[in-house]
Amino acid sequence: MTQQVPSTEPELTGVRNFRDVGGLPTVDGRRLAHGRLFRSGHLAHATASDAAFLASLGLHTIFDFRNAADQKLEGADVELPGVRNVNLPLTDPADGAEFWKMVREGNLEQLRALLSDGRAANRMVASYRTIIKDRTAEHRQVLHALARDSVPALMHCAAGKDRAGLSVAVTLLAVGVEREAIVADYLESNAAHRRYKVHRSGSAASAYTPEVMELLGPLFDARAEYLAAAFDTIEGTWGGVDAYLEQGLGVTPGIRERLRERLLD
Repeated sequence: MTQQVPSTEPELTGVRNFRDVGGLPTVDGRRLAHGRLFRSGHLAHATASDAAFLASLGLHTIFDFRNAADQKLEGADVELPGVRNVNLPLTDPADGAEFWKMVREGNLEQLRALLSDGRAANRMVASYRTIIKDRTAEHRQVLHALARDSVPALMHCAAGKDRAGLSVAVTLLAVGVEREAIVADYLESNAAHRRYKVHRSGSAASAYTPEVMELLGPLFDARAEYLAAAFDTIEGTWGGVDAYLEQGLGVTPGIRERLRERLLD
């Protein structure tokens, strides 16, 4: 069953899954500072009041992890005055294009063949593993930018759950946030008002039957097993977080200390 997590964050009209990541505890007794790191779904549908709220955060950089296909489907982010926008796709638009087209347009029989019997969850696990192994250059760029000048920062993808979730998790690992706290923050994306609104072709009730939504569920859930797969990939590929950060992402102890100075209380 999907965990429903309450939230005290402001509920924005056109932006899903927004939150300040501040307050999370580190293994050495410190906490992530409020107002330094934010996460959300895409900003393409932000209303004027949403944009005014986001502008009030004093953001330096917005990291958008969507690919070109996402941006074509949803639109470009709202422009915020004085804020740098960095687009770092964490998935290839050609990889999975047919899959996501089927998710949006497929009938029940097609969705059963595509997603039933654990196929949907297995796809998500594989995606998380791939992003950790193959997108080291992008994660390296994010952490180096944060250490240099890019705080306060907002990280987002389409739903703010998977690609942004992984980049946030990597950042939290780098500054020593407790693993349980990283997972708890990730699972907050399951709160009912945060979840991505599934868009299917046509408005007929048959496009959104309970069975269809159950088949689609694993794609839009935040599941601890997905994040665990990412952590397992770090352990299996690099032997641990320290080696992953230094060898995989070029984040030296000195850079980690700068990150801690910028992001922790």
